[in-house]
Amino acid sequence: MSALLIGMRYGDGGGLDQAERARRERVRQQAAQMFADGKSAVEVAAVLEVSTKSAYQWRRAWVAGGAQALASKGPSGPDPKLSDEQLARLKARLEQGPAAAGYGEDQRWTLARVVALIATMFGLRVGITTAWQAMRRLGYTPQLPIHRAIERDEAAIARWRRYQWPAVKESPPARPPGSCSPTSVARR
Repeated sequence: MSALLIGMRYGDGGGLDQAERARRERVRQQAAQMFADGKSAVEVAAVLEVSTKSAYQWRRAWVAGGAQALASKGPSGPDPKLSDEQLARLKARLEQGPAAAGYGEDQRWTLARVVALIATMFGLRVGITTAWQAMRRLGYTPQLPIHRAIERDEAAIARWRRYQWPAVKESPPARPPGSCSPTSVARR
């Protein structure tokens, strides 16, 4: 079983997502089994590729409360503002498209629109960050438009690049070098 977990040490992977938390849970439970088999904290640390400090902490917790003491306590931080049930309802509504929510002019879900949708559906005032986190929890990723704007004027862009960009790109005029001496010539 230890060969399964040797691929990545604790410090290498972060641990923010559910899969990583489950992997860490397996490592701690494997440590509990090794402690039960009489292994020392140093041996556990070497086999599981974790710090000896972690292994000693786990051993103290295991002695005090058994394998349950090494069980995951869930993700750190505050609970999400939207429950799993609310997320499921939000996802169903998002899949209907922006037009179903009254956005006829363009068919994209922006974070501002998702914030407004959450407020309408659940009566919750959330920020852009919360909307972004909810979208990530639902499996949505940031997307860029596939097509360029119809109004785009390629000739005007080419003119600007040829005539105006070089002037903007130019570095400021050179100044004479300044003095870095800590003493003044007048004081000599």
